[in-house]
Amino acid sequence: MSRIAYVNGQYIPHNQASVHIEDRGYQFADGVYEVIPIVAGKMIDEAGHLDRLWRSMDELRIEAPMKRHPMQLVMREVLRQNGIETGLIYMQVTRGVAPRDHPFPQDADSSLVMTAKRTSMAKSMKKAEEGVAVVTVPDIRWKRCDIKSVSLLPNILAKQEAVEKGAQEAFQVDEEGQVTEGSSTNAWIVQQDGTLVTRPTNNDILAGITRAALLELLEEKGFKVSLRSFSVEELKSAREVFFTSSSSYVQPVIKVDDTIIGNGQPGSISTDLRNVFKEYMEN
Repeated sequence: MSRIAYVNGQYIPHNQASVHIEDRGYQFADGVYEVIPIVAGKMIDEAGHLDRLWRSMDELRIEAPMKRHPMQLVMREVLRQNGIETGLIYMQVTRGVAPRDHPFPQDADSSLVMTAKRTSMAKSMKKAEEGVAVVTVPDIRWKRCDIKSVSLLPNILAKQEAVEKGAQEAFQVDEEGQVTEGSSTNAWIVQQDGTLVTRPTNNDILAGITRAALLELLEEKGFKVSLRSFSVEELKSAREVFFTSSSSYVQPVIKVDDTIIGNGQPGSISTDLRNVFKEYMEN
């Protein structure tokens, strides 16, 4: 089946889809996006992702291209036309097309693009069973990381450094030596007493939807959680390390830079939490 994209009111073959050269998303990264995982044909945490999309648009004063319910209908049609049962749907909203100038255009209509693709749960499960490596890098991003902006160059540089060093992810570190988040994930540690630690949401990190759902599950199951920042030293001496995201769910980490975490195998708590989250997605 050929992939189909949605571009400003039209369903178009993926290889023919395009936006105008003066779209502000292309010229200024003046836009926001969301990615929603699909499991067994269901969009996971759909409401949370759309809430965050609308918040991002509001923070950048981008007018929504349509109301929420019509957008949900388009999302479902994109999934239907692409035959997605397990995968991801990507949505991007920009301020629209206008002659290149830094101030907001007065009469541009915001642009909406959607794509969808299949992903493999088996590949994700294999990484979880083996565990992955991360590297630490300086956090060089802007001061509004709470907005899910398409301006991702610092994240790309961080991820590329991870890839070049044979790692799956890069944990970014602020000027005080505290871990903020991964290049595309939220960072967690498990202390020796079993307490789970993750940074509180503020302008320094993106409020991960998977992170939020996991926090609710942890509360239901009686886990002890501490919402605070943690240092690189705490990271490397932790009992367990893992990260969360819409595409990796709960991913155990077995190595940080040159430091082996625990016994070099996925920890019992992060493994259990992955299973808990898998059940959550399937129900």
